[in-house]
Amino acid sequence: MIKRTFGMAALVIACAGATTVLPTSTAQAAEASVKCDMVYNLTGWSLIFKHAEGTGTVTCDNGQSSKVKIAVVGGGLTAGKYHIDNGKAEITKVHGIADVYGDYAQASADAGVVKSSTAQVLTKGTTSLALAGTGEGVTLGISVGKFTITKL
Repeated sequence: MIKRTFGMAALVIACAGATTVLPTSTAQAAEASVKCDMVYNLTGWSLIFKHAEGTGTVTCDNGQSSKVKIAVVGGGLTAGKYHIDNGKAEITKVHGIADVYGDYAQASADAGVVKSSTAQVLTKGTTSLALAGTGEGVTLGISVGKFTITKL
């Protein structure tokens, strides 16, 4: 009888603990469910060192928006010059627009002449930045670096 009572008490405590934890984790997941989109223009060059600059507009589904500056720096075995007009990006797993700003890790392998397109997924902790764009230029190489978004 003691074993059965102890087992029931443990089960009741475990269930109480689970219901206490569940609402907290659900609330935290809901907070991080903001999705932001960015439209951007970017111009860059590379010759061992990679450099690009641009501007864009970030708009989030919670009503927040901001003009932003974009900078890309890195290095590797690269050469080329390019520009991307009206690129699009999707930023996920953020609590709000403030989480969008900062440095994202970037690695790329590029080969393109005249008209080219690009698609990359960059990360900053748990935040993901999926980039897609088309443009013109000549690029060839492999590079690593950082993609930085700052508020204008």
